[in-house]
Amino acid sequence: MSKSPVHCIGLFFQKIDGAIHLNLMGCTVNYKQIQKFIICILPADFHHLAPIVAQHSEELIILKPDDIYMVRVEDGNTMIYGGNEVYYSRKRLYELKAQLGTKFMQISKCSLVNLKYLSSVEPGFSGTLLLKLKNGSKEYVSRKYLSDFKHYLGL
Repeated sequence: MSKSPVHCIGLFFQKIDGAIHLNLMGCTVNYKQIQKFIICILPADFHHLAPIVAQHSEELIILKPDDIYMVRVEDGNTMIYGGNEVYYSRKRLYELKAQLGTKFMQISKCSLVNLKYLSSVEPGFSGTLLLKLKNGSKEYVSRKYLSDFKHYLGL
C-alpha cells in the first residue's frame, strides 16, 4: 500500500493503492465518490460545456451532443453512436448522462438515447418498447425505465 499524503486547506489527501482518498475530520472518502457527487450537484446546464471526446480508429474526435444519437455500454466499453459512425469513449455511462443533459434519456442500464432522433416506437417483448432512431439504430426500453419514457411521450 503506497501512501503519499498531501495537505490542502485543512484537508488531507492520500494516495492508497493508486486511488486518491480525501480525509476530512476523520472521515475518508474515495476520489471517485467525490467526482460522482460533484457531477450530481452541478447545474444541468453546466455539463454540456465540457467537450465530449471519443475515439474513432486512431483519432480522437470532439463531439457535440447533437452529433450523438445513442450511447451504449457493450462488453464493458462505452460506445457512442453518431449518424453513421461508432465511437469509443473512456467515460462511464453516468458521466456521459450528466454531461449530455436533458436531451438524452436513459432507457436501460446500459443505454442513453438522444430524444431528438427518435423515429418510431413499437411494442416489444414482455411489455417493453422498441425504439428506432433516425440513423437506423434500435434499442429496447427496459421495464425499469419504461414509466419515465412513457411519461415523456405523454402516455
